[in-house]
Amino acid sequence: MNFVRTAMLLAFLTALFMGVGYLIGGTGGMLIALVIAAGMNLFSWWNSGSMVLSAYDAQEIDARNAPEFFGIIRDLSARANLPMPKVYLINSDQPNAFATGRNPENAAVAASTGLLQRLTPDEVAGVMAHELAHIENRDTLTMTITATIAGAISMLGNFAFLFSGSRDERGHPFGFIGVLAAMIVAPFAAMLVQMAISRTREYAADRRGAELSGNPLALASALKKIENAAHQIPNERAEANPATAHMFIINPLSGGRMDNLFSTHPDTANRIAALEDMAADLQNRPQAEAPEAQPQENASAAPWGRSTQEPVADKPVRKSRSVPNIKWGRGDNKPPEGPYS
Repeated sequence: MNFVRTAMLLAFLTALFMGVGYLIGGTGGMLIALVIAAGMNLFSWWNSGSMVLSAYDAQEIDARNAPEFFGIIRDLSARANLPMPKVYLINSDQPNAFATGRNPENAAVAASTGLLQRLTPDEVAGVMAHELAHIENRDTLTMTITATIAGAISMLGNFAFLFSGSRDERGHPFGFIGVLAAMIVAPFAAMLVQMAISRTREYAADRRGAELSGNPLALASALKKIENAAHQIPNERAEANPATAHMFIINPLSGGRMDNLFSTHPDTANRIAALEDMAADLQNRPQAEAPEAQPQENASAAPWGRSTQEPVADKPVRKSRSVPNIKWGRGDNKPPEGPYS
């Protein structure tokens, strides 16, 4: 996402935040909101990764306590010629994943324990390649700042009654009506802001992720499983922070609340169809024309990303109470064979 588009989105978010402040506190409230918004833009830019990871109580992992999963990220990062991001796990039964960070040098990817338990290794690789594509396309900064300010707008609306005392008409031209309007508008503000981010970025990340993983059908299978599980397994932290829903590969909201009235993601069936068309196109190409999906020289070609120079299996696995015990699943149906099978 280019600089101009990011600047326009931030300007829209700031104006929306100031508008809610004006409805609540008049001119003084608008000026206070402007100062707060400026501070939040700077703070969220610098701490864009840690804030969202903290909201989901994500735990950082490494090659010692999650060698297989960490190896997949390492291989895919090398293929994309990206710096190795920090890798996190979220203790949630709902399979899902997201990426965050202000730039590729300060990026992080996070996956739920449910993702590793319910998907095959090839499907997990497809999902994480999708998230690395967001880092490569620099979508992560905009997604994180959007989530931060949208959450603040919603919180401001929740506290609107605290500012609803008697005020001079010049300081609060709309009186109680303005406060009531802010309370009604604010719960939908996060949803509207999520829609401001173009859905086309998901299609682009799907395609690039399929190229990196070398298996479009595995990513398509993963999207289908995650979509089905998202409607059956609630993500309590996502329900409490609906402004972050657009960051996930599939909308994590169960649909039990009004947050799902407007979807923040393209239709999953359309995404799967696009990936199936991509797979068919690759299959029909002559072998010489097919894009090579092999790792670079500094990447490992062995299963699970275990480098021949530094085998992860030989390292002791460190047990930690903060990192959930992961049992890798094989999914409901085995996807086409790939490099991580």
